[in-house]
Amino acid sequence: MSDRLRVWSYNRCSTCRRALAWLQDRGQDHDLFDITSDPPLAADLAHAMDQLGRKALFNTSGQSYRALGAAAVKAMSDAEALEALSIDGKLIKRPFVICPDGTVLVGFKPEVWSETLSG
Repeated sequence: MSDRLRVWSYNRCSTCRRALAWLQDRGQDHDLFDITSDPPLAADLAHAMDQLGRKALFNTSGQSYRALGAAAVKAMSDAEALEALSIDGKLIKRPFVICPDGTVLVGFKPEVWSETLSG
């Protein structure tokens, strides 16, 4: 695990921009990655899947997800789902965050982030 907050975002995503502004307003140091050109590693995604469940990782409102189709995603094995997520960052719900303690956050809910990151 890293000793810094790791954040994967997409610069055209308004939710990601709000989350990054929230972090900046709180002086929260973090390493930032572009989820489309530098998606999380399969091992990080597997860790997130163990913690949150498979369904929570998919950006179900995104074009990549709609192109695949919900039925195709549902039919995938966990290994296939992890491979698809690690290849196409736009399939991943964003922002995608791994905290120094290994806690994973997906999406931006300020109340959850406050509670998780205040420790």
